[in-house]
Amino acid sequence: MKRIRIGLLPRILIAILLGVLLGNVLTLPWVRLFITFNSIFSQFLGFMIPLIIVGLVAPAIADIGSKVGRLLLWAVGLAYVDTILAGLLGYGVGSWLFPQMVEAGQNTTLTTEAEALLPFFEIKIPPLFDVMAALVLSFVAGLSIAYCHAPTLKQGLSEMRKLVEIIIQAAIIPLLPLYIFGIFLEMTFTGSAYHILLVFAKIIVVIFVLHITVLLYEFVIAGGLTHRNPLKLLWTMLPAYFMALGTSSSAATIPVTLRQTKKNGVSEDVASFAVPLCATIHMSGSMMKITCCALTVCLMSGLPYDFPLFLHFMMLLGVCMVAGPGVPGGAIMAALGPLASILGFSPDQQALMIALYIAMDSFGTACNVTGDGAIALVLDKLFRK
Repeated sequence: MKRIRIGLLPRILIAILLGVLLGNVLTLPWVRLFITFNSIFSQFLGFMIPLIIVGLVAPAIADIGSKVGRLLLWAVGLAYVDTILAGLLGYGVGSWLFPQMVEAGQNTTLTTEAEALLPFFEIKIPPLFDVMAALVLSFVAGLSIAYCHAPTLKQGLSEMRKLVEIIIQAAIIPLLPLYIFGIFLEMTFTGSAYHILLVFAKIIVVIFVLHITVLLYEFVIAGGLTHRNPLKLLWTMLPAYFMALGTSSSAATIPVTLRQTKKNGVSEDVASFAVPLCATIHMSGSMMKITCCALTVCLMSGLPYDFPLFLHFMMLLGVCMVAGPGVPGGAIMAALGPLASILGFSPDQQALMIALYIAMDSFGTACNVTGDGAIALVLDKLFRK
């Protein structure tokens, strides 16, 4: 018989539902059993985060850095600036709306580690180095390979990227539903799950509206620079949008994004260069979504969320997410480092971020790849001969 495969999003949703339902039924020893698994898994995840950053970011920087020229500099600059702008939009709207939404649901404060139910035992797995060291190492290694032409080291980093991708796909992603089940089981057992779900249901609606807003301002700017109707340009890119909704992969959507970008009048050379590159470095939808979710968790947990702190977070996140689309959930995996090191998120709060991100993963990807068409239009205007 043909084996039925359930995607990651349905498994995450099933895990949340079962956690909420069984949290009202299971006794304390059973809850502590799953908390023990979560304790071990979170230690493993913390160990892997710096390695994920090095394994994904260093090879990507090496590949990008080997392509010299003004077109590359403009493409990287535009993609990074647009990614940060999307994060600023999410932070601005979130700072305005989310405090009222969080206050509307009473007793939404997340359980802190000190108040959490204790596991039966703990295993400490300290990371080899911290997140900032991983990011600096990625830049040093990537740029050194790009400009010193070190094929052996480049091959080694490429193999490390494959190893990291295998660990994410074969170990972390399959265990995530069980991890998230344990989180929601604990929250239901302690009585906070319903309030948290109510708050995030409202936040998801706001994030969806912001996705549309990001696409509109991207194509309004592109249309203004090219003196063309921005709505027609956006309409032409819709096949790429819906393709990304189905695949949740920027890389898998490249052929459709490339075809629709050419239909918008972008030259063959610019489109063939910009679309594959932006699929790796242009993460406006993901940035906005992660920023909004992180802001909500900060509000619910009583963590600081001032603008300088979040600007620091977004600027580092924009770099960490490079090459994130290469693996399922790669962007949020790369974001775990800045979430912990800059915003001070606990493993439980990181698990909430993973669940929320994956629940909306396809919409963020669709926003990313559709916006790639706007970046390509601007580049074509600047460099068309």
